[in-house]
Amino acid sequence: MANNIQAIRGMHDVLPEQTPLWQYAELCIRDVLGAYGYSEIRLPIVEKTELFKRSIGEVTDIVEKEMYTFDDRNGDSLTLRPEGTAGCLRACLEHGLLHNQVHRLWYYGPMYRHERPQKGRYRQFFQLGVETYGMAGPDIDAELILIMDRLWKKLGIRDKVRLQLNSLGTIAERIVYRESLVGYFQGQLDQLDEDSLRRLETNPLRILDTKNPAMRQVVANAPELMDYLGDESRQHFKAITTILDDLGIGYEINSRLVRGLDYYSKTVFEWVTDELGSQGTVCAGGRYDGLIEQLGGKPNHAVGFAMGMERLLALMETLDNVQLARPVDVYMIRVGETAEQEGMRFAETVRNEIPGLKLQVNCGGGSFKSQFKKADKSGAEFAIILGDDEVSRGEVSVKPLRNSELEQQNMSQQQAIEFLIEHR
Repeated sequence: MANNIQAIRGMHDVLPEQTPLWQYAELCIRDVLGAYGYSEIRLPIVEKTELFKRSIGEVTDIVEKEMYTFDDRNGDSLTLRPEGTAGCLRACLEHGLLHNQVHRLWYYGPMYRHERPQKGRYRQFFQLGVETYGMAGPDIDAELILIMDRLWKKLGIRDKVRLQLNSLGTIAERIVYRESLVGYFQGQLDQLDEDSLRRLETNPLRILDTKNPAMRQVVANAPELMDYLGDESRQHFKAITTILDDLGIGYEINSRLVRGLDYYSKTVFEWVTDELGSQGTVCAGGRYDGLIEQLGGKPNHAVGFAMGMERLLALMETLDNVQLARPVDVYMIRVGETAEQEGMRFAETVRNEIPGLKLQVNCGGGSFKSQFKKADKSGAEFAIILGDDEVSRGEVSVKPLRNSELEQQNMSQQQAIEFLIEHR
């Protein structure tokens, strides 16, 4: 017998008992983004490989090691998107959305990176991305932070996350800092691990973000990027912290926060948690003004963030007070040939009269006992019982499945509809 085909390693199924939590989080995200006037954009999963090489940087781990890249039948090099910012910006440039315009956009969907799978890190993972274009001031940087603060509160996890902030300054300021940083680490070569030695030649700022405890002291003694920032970068950062202070949003300034992608400048931020072990970053982003010109557009301003859904949901699972909607509100039991036909008609009437009610009709027959077990297992609040006798009297029986204070009642079909409306 042939072995059953299983899912690809690092690409997981979301089963029916798990989807209510996903749907709840997605609904909260839509509500919060809508409250700030953000519009959804839907983007392709596959893009030209060159897009990510030009945006992310050819010497990053993502491009060098993690992208799912292949040649299509025309010989074009294509890549499953490893992140969303580049694709969103490509779409805006392609469709002329950035010419003398301001945009607040968001997208949602799967991303792909060939990493070592572990809890909170998958090869196919779902991500929320929020991107804004055309706004230079620090107020839009702060607004993105306020959006996440509001979402954490709505989801009930605000006390489980904390905000870290830093400024990377301008590209010119970072070049000067980079030279100083390389000089410092070259004097500490015997203390650098293999990964840091490689990054010293390609992306030395990433050494500051090392997770190796043995590197902690050498990183702590490295030059501070803040010391290399000019007045404009400092004022921009100060304006953000002033807004956050005024609104009571707590934060930590983390001078070693650099982000993993080359296109960030000025503001960078992360929302981190201690609840998920090593996978502690739940949401991260910052400003990337230079990327638009890098991809062929005219100089413009951009700032955004991305949030991994799997980590968010893992954090929500640490709570015991998440109120999820029932998958089924009412379950209809039909016993008898006439009742089966009449039950289907009545179910459609109920759905017409009570929009949004989740009514599941038993299909496939079965005894009253077996159907009642299915009704109880469905999680429904009420069962509507319809047999041939009830049909002959023009009645149905409504039985509460969760509320012991209510009793089973026989009533007309119209009364049943009114009862369900009253007890929604």
